[in-house]
Amino acid sequence: MDSNLVLVVITSYFALLFLISWFTSRNISKDTFFTGDRQSPWFLVAFGMIGASLSGVTFISVPGEVGNSNFNYFQVVMGYTLGYFVIAKVLLPLYYRLNLVSIYAYLENRFGFWSYKTGAFFFILSRTLGSSIRVFLVAGVLQLILFDQWGIPFWVSVLITVSLIWLYTHRGGIKTVVWTDTLQTFFMLAAVLVSIYLIGRDLGILTISEYINTVASDSRSEIFNWNWQSGQNFFKQFISGAFITIVMTGLDQDMMQKNLTCKNIGDAQKNMFWFTIILVFVNLLFLSLGVLLYLYAETHGIAIPTRSDDLYPLLATTEFTAFAGIVFVLGITAAAYSSADSTLTALTTSYCYDFLEIEKKYPKNEQVKLRKKVHLVFTAVMFFVILMFRWINDQSVINAVFVIAGYTYGPLLGLYAFGLFTKFQVKDKLVPYLAIVAPIITFLISQNSEKILWGYKFGFEALILNGLLMYLGLFLIRKK
Repeated sequence: MDSNLVLVVITSYFALLFLISWFTSRNISKDTFFTGDRQSPWFLVAFGMIGASLSGVTFISVPGEVGNSNFNYFQVVMGYTLGYFVIAKVLLPLYYRLNLVSIYAYLENRFGFWSYKTGAFFFILSRTLGSSIRVFLVAGVLQLILFDQWGIPFWVSVLITVSLIWLYTHRGGIKTVVWTDTLQTFFMLAAVLVSIYLIGRDLGILTISEYINTVASDSRSEIFNWNWQSGQNFFKQFISGAFITIVMTGLDQDMMQKNLTCKNIGDAQKNMFWFTIILVFVNLLFLSLGVLLYLYAETHGIAIPTRSDDLYPLLATTEFTAFAGIVFVLGITAAAYSSADSTLTALTTSYCYDFLEIEKKYPKNEQVKLRKKVHLVFTAVMFFVILMFRWINDQSVINAVFVIAGYTYGPLLGLYAFGLFTKFQVKDKLVPYLAIVAPIITFLISQNSEKILWGYKFGFEALILNGLLMYLGLFLIRKK
């Protein structure tokens, strides 16, 4: 693709984002950044959360992963539906009843100071790593199709990326993010639909039924894996999907902060219901795109890249039409920013409320200045973490994200499960130590499971083991 055309497309896109930011940042209060004044329409939140949930990982990594593990990822997606049901019926009512801004304040009410800080810390750690690797994936694509052609080094392109996010979110915060996520979701879905249509036309597929038959007849569309030793076993992935959803959405300040901007619990639950239905359908679209991408490459004799994540960007920018390339650029740009902008807002909210206790310890005239400083610091942290991933990541990003979640969200899973399903109090000062020990033991078991568990290989269910170890540890330090 012509780099000047790419620049025009991205510039126009950001002009639109800044216009939305300007509109949503007018007449704001000091709480608007954190709560959106609790006036967000539920249907807007539901649609926007699609983009935030999928991000660049689903956009690029899921289609490419089809060549490695067929449609096995859809087993995880099926598990998502169970997880979202638990969120809507258990966690959302709890958060609304307590009128929370930071969801980790629940842990202070339930267990005490150290449990509260532990939960907030692990969210910050997990979201910083997880969102940075998402942005890293997309930044690499933009580097390939734009910045490399101008001789601009990777670190400069990443600096530009995170700086732009900071610029359009630093005033309106979550209120701006709810609206920009809606726009970003639209462009992301438009990109995948256009790609599917153009590939189908090239392959002589003309109707929806022909699309379905083509994908269904391909061996890569196999969904179920019943091998109990495999990391892609159905039961492992279904149960893991449910727990991944509970922790990465229900116990995640980023995702829940959007839900808490709805007017009431009824609207928040409607949002979660429709969001779940749309998300399942959209993931099926991305997996179908993966099959079509491989068919296109095989038909035209195009070599499959070593890294599966590179397949979609390679075809979209070098093989497809200029129009398809433009739509891809819009989609990948939207995918990058739909995840990163809400993450920066959530990290800022969590740190301000959970560690600085901004409403309790600072006068109103200082709160906005302090919040802006924290927002800027987390922007810098994300910049450096993205550069770190540039050097150490060598696997599919969709797998890397879930591996990180397994070790960093496990303590949160154990804390919330113990708080919700028992009436015990615990020795609060010991909780941070448990939260360190549980992931370490999980890692050791996971690395040696094939030797000690008769060939059993851990996949994403390491998250469940981590949470269970945390839960058992809390039971052992309960107060009698």
